[in-house]
Amino acid sequence: MTTEKVTSLDVAKKIGVSQSAVSRVFTPGASVSNAMEDKVLKAANELGYRPNMLARSLNTGKSKMIGLVVSYLDNQFYPDVLESLSSKLQESGYHILIFIASNGTKNFDQVLNEILDYQVDGIIMASVELSSVISKKIDSAGIPVILLNRSLDNMRFSSVTSNNYNGGKQIANFLIKGGHRKISHIAGNEKASTQRDRETGFIDGLKENGVDLFSREIGNFVLDEASSATRKMFSSKNSPDAVFVANDHMAFAVMDVLRMELGLKIPEDVSVVGYDDVKISSWPSYDLTTVRQPINNMVDRTISLLISQLEGNKPAKQIEVEAELIVRNSAKLPRNNFNKRS
Repeated sequence: MTTEKVTSLDVAKKIGVSQSAVSRVFTPGASVSNAMEDKVLKAANELGYRPNMLARSLNTGKSKMIGLVVSYLDNQFYPDVLESLSSKLQESGYHILIFIASNGTKNFDQVLNEILDYQVDGIIMASVELSSVISKKIDSAGIPVILLNRSLDNMRFSSVTSNNYNGGKQIANFLIKGGHRKISHIAGNEKASTQRDRETGFIDGLKENGVDLFSREIGNFVLDEASSATRKMFSSKNSPDAVFVANDHMAFAVMDVLRMELGLKIPEDVSVVGYDDVKISSWPSYDLTTVRQPINNMVDRTISLLISQLEGNKPAKQIEVEAELIVRNSAKLPRNNFNKRS
């Protein structure tokens, strides 16, 4: 038994309006009166009509879909970004298709082909490293691309990041004012612009205060590697009295090893500072001092850049959003009574 598919023409005939009037009601941003919208939606609901978005994309040449490429979702920062992006793009009449890509060229080639097969109108890349080969392939596709939480030295694509350099510098100044001198760093992925800029700002902040970096290990933004880096860093008696961890995701692993395995007290024995200010950072079990990346602001700027490029061939633009140090209880407070932010 088959049921004939209801069309927009059926809806139009039912209420005595043109088919184009029905189409406008289901077109985001189209001009239509409230009375007409109510009338059409009521008839569509009674008939069981749903617009065929794929067919419409063939007619308009626009899919109203945005490809979001992420390299991993285990870091809580990215699910929060995804939630904000999805909600705000829907408000603008767009929908997200999510693609997971490692930073290997072969894997990204496959993912890029899939993205192009879906005829997306634009691409947002969250924390994905782009080789020169991949950059050229994306260029040739002629699709607007925005990098979120990453940037390229050649400024080929638009990007939105927090001011990672200034964030790293804020952390250095905070730890020094807290009386620390044996200050160390657990780095993330060394190929990432975020890692490079955070560490550069951090090191410059230390140097400006006459302090050298005490020690350094690499955690690659991975929990297990951050745990191993912590064990190695604290294997000798002459260990750090403060650690800046390149993101909160790793900082949680660092804190767990320090407390559960090594029996150290935070912040009495060692201060720990992270970067991102994901939701878990404020949980009492971590109460992590960290630099807050303003997700909503970064997402707003990303969508604004993307839509402006979809509307015309505009030059690439690099945006840095100021980040804020959020002081909690995982690090000793400076003597000048720093104000806490939760």
